[in-house]
Amino acid sequence: MLDMKIECEKCETKLEHDSDAFICSFECTYCMNCGKEMNHICKNCNGEIVKRPKRDVRH
Repeated sequence: MLDMKIECEKCETKLEHDSDAFICSFECTYCMNCGKEMNHICKNCNGEIVKRPKRDVRH
């Protein structure tokens, strides 16, 4: 199961499970602003970051 982190790893903005966010293959997680600022490249592994899927919080 995907680890849905609750804050941006760069600016520490709080992220909900249904928040728009970016994620890399190692599950590093960034808010939309930081992801765009980093040109969609993870600062930890230099891999591509893509839009994170949203989780239905009712389950």
